[in-house]
Amino acid sequence: MLFQPEIERLPLPQLRALQNVRLQEQVAYLAARVPFYQRKFAEAGINPATFQGLADLPKLGFTKKTDFRDNYPFGLFAVPEAEVARLHCSSGTTGKATVVGYTAGDLGIFAEVVARSLAAAGCQPGMKLQNAYGYGLFTGGLGIHYGAEKLGLTVIPVSGGSTDRQLQLLQDFRPEIICATPSYAQVLAEELQRRGIAPEAINLKLAVLGAEPWTEAIRQQVQAGLHVAATNIYGLSEILGPGISQEDVDERGTGSYIWEDHFYPEVVDKDTGEPVAEGELGVLVFSTLTKKAMPILRYWTGDITNIYYDHSVKRTHVKMGPIRGRADDMLIIRG
Repeated sequence: MLFQPEIERLPLPQLRALQNVRLQEQVAYLAARVPFYQRKFAEAGINPATFQGLADLPKLGFTKKTDFRDNYPFGLFAVPEAEVARLHCSSGTTGKATVVGYTAGDLGIFAEVVARSLAAAGCQPGMKLQNAYGYGLFTGGLGIHYGAEKLGLTVIPVSGGSTDRQLQLLQDFRPEIICATPSYAQVLAEELQRRGIAPEAINLKLAVLGAEPWTEAIRQQVQAGLHVAATNIYGLSEILGPGISQEDVDERGTGSYIWEDHFYPEVVDKDTGEPVAEGELGVLVFSTLTKKAMPILRYWTGDITNIYYDHSVKRTHVKMGPIRGRADDMLIIRG
């Protein structure tokens, strides 16, 4: 299912033109509002008035997690605090939290891309979704919640953990969709088997899994244990949250669509920072094209992956492969 077919099937030349305009607008917006980017533009010799869009983007250095910490808590915001509708923080375990903010318009975009992602995962209006992502400062729970409602799903906001309650509601409320981390979906599958709960006792059809890297072996285990079609949802709190990219349920294992009208992706060499060829592994980098509370240019995610166009399928947006490791430790995940 395509939630916004006119955007998801936008011909690539038109998509590039849209990205170019939005990036030029974003640079002008940041140059007028955020001292951090004013300094970066000056250091890179970028004049916002003559900025050429995508062609000039590589001239700008990267924004890294340390920049969030150096500007903690609100130094990267582009709007007054009174215009921030919601605050979230990263789930990192070291140092100061990474703080992100959203205007009301940003929250609308957040819901839109999550709804688009859930539709790609096979969800349809009228289905019930059990949301086992944590609610709170983590972006996952609320991000999925509002996107699901926008798509027309009935949301069961269980939050994370409470396995006894999760299993009870799976049997009593009979949702068709579960959203969780891959590792927690494995826990649920194992607990169903351990407790002797028959597959017919639950009604799950789809699992939308994210917030941590996972493998095809984990997919097979979850699919067999929960009797679902499992797809990957990818996100970063620094960029927006879940819904930056999503696998199509009919194209599992071939990559996740990046919603390029809102997020411009690059893949660069981990040592030189130079762009790599389409399909080659490198560090994933994102620029936000529409976010207003805290726009970010060329965010160095640290995730090792590749991006490529799959011209034989239903959408025109670029796909990203699975996360193969991290640039800081170069652990390569296979299988």
